[in-house]
Amino acid sequence: MRKTLLCLALVFGASAAFAADRYEFDPNHRNVRFTFNHFGFSNISASFEDVQGHITLDSADLSKSTVEVTIPIASVHSGVPKFDEHLKSPDFFDVAKYPNATFKSTKVEKVSDDKLKVTGDLTIHGVTKPATLDVTVNKLGEHPMAKKAWAGFDARTTLKRSDFGVDSYAPNVSDEVEVEISVEAKKAG
Repeated sequence: MRKTLLCLALVFGASAAFAADRYEFDPNHRNVRFTFNHFGFSNISASFEDVQGHITLDSADLSKSTVEVTIPIASVHSGVPKFDEHLKSPDFFDVAKYPNATFKSTKVEKVSDDKLKVTGDLTIHGVTKPATLDVTVNKLGEHPMAKKAWAGFDARTTLKRSDFGVDSYAPNVSDEVEVEISVEAKKAG
């Protein structure tokens, strides 16, 4: 009986040691930026000032991790207030009707020690499509100032606006949009 209890304690202790932990996005250190071409003359970038999300991080096996993100579209910021209002209008994001974009991972694949492919369901403008992010694991470890577990990631993908019904002015305003993400997340609790 003691042997059985010891085995159970070891099994449950080991699984608890490798359990995934929740990491919340640090609101001061996250950025989602998108870039598009404007009539062939310039490549314009804008970003979202409000990005909310969390990662369920399994540091023993990153492929068992998950991520969920919500972006309030009204936080779009190009540096030009009049253009921001145009991006929020029905010509593009139609914020009044579709206030948020969301991403929920469905699969994480380890490519190398510091590279992942994260696939998930991306919803923009009320349309949900699969999207794959090429992710770099920047660092996992203790934050030198916060003295708690921290994680940092960069990600890239290319999306087609038309896939999400945001196709005004195409092809003069490029259909393809480059997306760059950088996020730090702190262990919850």
